[in-house]
Amino acid sequence: MDVSPRVLRYFMAVAEELHFGRAATRLYISQPSLSHQIRKLEETLETPLFVRSSRRVQLTAAGRTLVHEAPIALAALEQAVQLTRRAGAGIATTIRLGYTPVTSFDTLTVLLDALQEDHPDFTVDPREFFSAEIPERLCAGDLDIGLALSPQPLDGVGGEILREEPVSALLSTRHRLAAAPTIPVTVLRDETLQLFPRRLAPAYYDGIVAACHEAGFSPKICAFEEPPVNAMLARLSSGRDVGLAPTSFAEHAAKGSTSIICRDVVDPSIVAELSVLWSAKDPSPAIASVLATARRCAEHHGWLRSPIT
Repeated sequence: MDVSPRVLRYFMAVAEELHFGRAATRLYISQPSLSHQIRKLEETLETPLFVRSSRRVQLTAAGRTLVHEAPIALAALEQAVQLTRRAGAGIATTIRLGYTPVTSFDTLTVLLDALQEDHPDFTVDPREFFSAEIPERLCAGDLDIGLALSPQPLDGVGGEILREEPVSALLSTRHRLAAAPTIPVTVLRDETLQLFPRRLAPAYYDGIVAACHEAGFSPKICAFEEPPVNAMLARLSSGRDVGLAPTSFAEHAAKGSTSIICRDVVDPSIVAELSVLWSAKDPSPAIASVLATARRCAEHHGWLRSPIT
């Protein structure tokens, strides 16, 4: 059904004059053309909007309904136009931000606070995904910005490292390694390592396995299919496994529990790389503004070994 805003405004002007006794808004259209437009509107809607006689013209029940509904539709259209123009100019928009669970305790919070400070007109809609999902969501247009752990390259997705940090160990206060000030990778030979499945963050997973191979062993890994983070932390509390996670996540998780501690992993240290991603097909000023804020956060908080250029 094709009903143009202009024809709706023509109808409203006529209805105001007939139904409310107010002078019609000047339409700059001849009477025959106006009558023709109203007739076409009735044909499109497949119902008469006016009862016409030789003495008077009145609104039908359908016409009165359109009088009530048309202003709502026109106002919504005008708002959509204004929001679209503002978004295109980078003034105000909604940013759909996908983030991986390990960013939720620190990086995400810092970035959201900075965006609120830099761009109070932006509405940020945070959505949690595993790292491997985020580039595909960006390509599909489901997200505008992503925070992913060691993401795989994908055509159409731009990205740069936002934060580099060591991987730390999370373990129960009752674990045999709890008293150690640091944990060399070699002592993990006889431990079960708790990780997310490889398919959810392949490069990150492979980096941990490579560090174990460098230390002379193949790790025993317990990987649950898409497990909730809280469930994984609860399993660590039992004292059986050792969890490996970026330090910012590990430290916050340990602070929130009386039964889990965090220890540095050394010899060799393992580096986790968190990247900010965006659709290369969206050159909007709003996305550029979010990236600028992300870079400012990285510099201010020392997230990178060398500053982003």
